[in-house]
Amino acid sequence: MAEEPQPPGIHEGVDPTEETPATAPPASAEDRKAAAALSSLDNQNDDSAAQTTKAKNIDQEALAKAISRLELSTGAKVEPSAQSENMKQFEERRRNRREEKERLAKVKVDAGDVGLLVQELELTKPKATDLLKTHEGNAVKAMRAFITAPV
Repeated sequence: MAEEPQPPGIHEGVDPTEETPATAPPASAEDRKAAAALSSLDNQNDDSAAQTTKAKNIDQEALAKAISRLELSTGAKVEPSAQSENMKQFEERRRNRREEKERLAKVKVDAGDVGLLVQELELTKPKATDLLKTHEGNAVKAMRAFITAPV
């Protein structure tokens, strides 16, 4: 059966009375700035170090406004102070993870202890090494922690 061709302005499944946020042009300068901040997050061009630097230095104010615009469309409400607080918590967790990684990198483990964990707990060498580093190189603590780990 042949289907009737649709007029060029009609799209199947789209309500013409409802304007979607994806097709609505930004109304104000603030909206355009927020849209630009969000679109810069979407760009995944890793061609140069300058682009990577730009991605790291995103205008936080524009990003906060963009998030607030999204909240309006979803109905959720997050206060700007809560957004900055969330950002501070995120930075704090990232700094703590980095410090923990640096601390674990400094821990020296004995090859015999790694071999013991590989043989007795049937772990891979990297997993056994990580387990030992987490427990300051103490094989007994590492084995107890592995065995009594919550399921």
